[in-house]
Amino acid sequence: MTQNIQSTEDLLKKPEVSKLVRNMRAINKKIMVMSGKGGVGKSTVAANLAARLAERGNKVGLLDADIHGPSIPKMFGIEDTRPEVDENGIVPISVTENLVVMSVALLLEDKDAPVIWRGPAKMAAIKQFLEDVSWGKLDYLIVDLPPGTGDEPLSIAQLIEKMEGAVVVTTPQDVALISVRKSIKFAEILKVPVIGIVENMAGIICPHCDKKIDIFSRGGVEKAAADFNVPILGELPMDPKIAEIEDSGKVHTDINEEIPWGKEFAAIVDSVENLKK
Repeated sequence: MTQNIQSTEDLLKKPEVSKLVRNMRAINKKIMVMSGKGGVGKSTVAANLAARLAERGNKVGLLDADIHGPSIPKMFGIEDTRPEVDENGIVPISVTENLVVMSVALLLEDKDAPVIWRGPAKMAAIKQFLEDVSWGKLDYLIVDLPPGTGDEPLSIAQLIEKMEGAVVVTTPQDVALISVRKSIKFAEILKVPVIGIVENMAGIICPHCDKKIDIFSRGGVEKAAADFNVPILGELPMDPKIAEIEDSGKVHTDINEEIPWGKEFAAIVDSVENLKK
């Protein structure tokens, strides 16, 4: 009898599972999209990964964790939309039946106003996005991180108890590859599996002959992948049509697998969908 009472008392002393943990446990797979430096197309990859997974029937959430340079709402044409609040928390913006989005840009009254926050404020905001946003049950949560290995990537990696992995985006330029190696090492230190590397701007498609023309040096991405034993998920060519679609806010409707860029990106989505359960 005494033993039973002791067991009950011990049980009552255990801390309640936090709302953040409950939120994240309702999501099957959490994947962060990162890059070592800016301007390599990381948000393009994150936005299209979320949109294409949703097109395939998955329930997907997309968190724009780039506090200072949020661009995801523009790509989906929702930059003038404001989220509501219900009894469960902040309601993310529904883009399609299967895709919801949250970004600090959706909370700003003036979209031209800069976000001037120090590290603790950014960490608190990211915690709130994970904890107070009513994500619901999802197959995937895609997190678009700012470039580098600073506060935001560190906060995400530490707050989410089980991260399925990271997709690292780079371009073929040597200066980008120096940074991408740091990103891979960062993920290893935090014990986040690296799903693979996406090489963006891997040549340009000639508008006359449809052949790919290399405009940067080649071989650096392959070497980084071999050095760290991670796969290359895809090589995306430069295509002005993609930029036009993003600028018009139609990432979720106007990109298809008929164009070379779309075909290559479909292989990236396949790799993510084929992650072990």
